[in-house]
Amino acid sequence: MAVQAESLGNKFKIALLQVSVGADKQANLSLARKKIEEAHANEAKLVMLPECFNCPYDNKCFPEYAEEVPEVGTKLGDFKPGSTVEMLQNAAAEHSLYVVGGSIPEISEGKVYNTSVSVSPTGTIVAKHRKVHLFDIDVPGGIRFMESEVLSAGNSLTTFEVGGMKIGVAICYDVRFPELSLLLSGRGAKLLCIPGAFNMTTGPAHWELLMRARALDNQMYVAACSPARDPDGSYVAWGHSMVCNPWGMVIAEADESEQILYSEIDLERLSEVRQSIPVTKQKRSDLYSVTVSDF
Repeated sequence: MAVQAESLGNKFKIALLQVSVGADKQANLSLARKKIEEAHANEAKLVMLPECFNCPYDNKCFPEYAEEVPEVGTKLGDFKPGSTVEMLQNAAAEHSLYVVGGSIPEISEGKVYNTSVSVSPTGTIVAKHRKVHLFDIDVPGGIRFMESEVLSAGNSLTTFEVGGMKIGVAICYDVRFPELSLLLSGRGAKLLCIPGAFNMTTGPAHWELLMRARALDNQMYVAACSPARDPDGSYVAWGHSMVCNPWGMVIAEADESEQILYSEIDLERLSEVRQSIPVTKQKRSDLYSVTVSDF
């Protein structure tokens, strides 16, 4: 569902909040709220939190920390007090900015999802994305992690609209599947927001490569926000939140530590790239196409 709002302009600042995440949910939420306030003070118009910002990224934690998540259109004050979503709504409304709320474990009808909620400057939920591709990998000598042992997969593509500009949302492992990004771009997305938590095996090898590839493939901005690295955690995140431009170049990158990464989204530059190399107009639809399946 697309929700329209006032334009952010042709150039606007975004902030990726690479926060530390621990076992104390309320401490995680307090830190996230503090960093949203700081980003607002530095004139960010859209902020993004990382994947699983309110709990450790751990299969054992997902059911314990899971919360209900309301649907698109839910306004500030219409949902339960004390929840993670209410914090996101309050923070967005207080500072009059867009918040892409990383992701949190969601409980719904007995199933647990990895879910991202995006909130408008009025505190209204404008997008809800359940991670489509579950992170089930077993790398010899590296890492084994099976999200499907606990989590269920989402079944929809997600965008929201800001004054005529569409923003796509995907979560972490979703980025490895170029069809999803291609479809979001085809629906008009000019910025793809990816809360993610690559690890110390896949991060050094593929994090930058995948973000740059999706930006280049689709001639759009890609912003990927990771948790800060905790060497003592059960799951050690790579960090290195980054923003890539439509030319496929990294224009902002964090290291592994807790920090706020700022970058500018320039829609005039995006238009220039798409006009210079018009791949969208040159696709051979007579030979190939990517479509969305009906569920």
